[in-house]
Amino acid sequence: MVEKDWQPLRDLGFDDTACLEVGHIVGIFNYLTRLADGFGLKLDARTEEAARSRTALKRPD
Repeated sequence: MVEKDWQPLRDLGFDDTACLEVGHIVGIFNYLTRLADGFGLKLDARTEEAARSRTALKRPD
């Protein structure tokens, strides 16, 4: 990334600390996805169906 990539966040009022936090969160999600892929983890059927149908996943009652 380069400085201009951060501009949309800066336009929303994000300072350096907030941009750093965004970077950390994105990095963690990327890491966890790669780790799950590496271990061959799969989503459960309910989560898969919610993603496929684009509906919210609800907790069972």
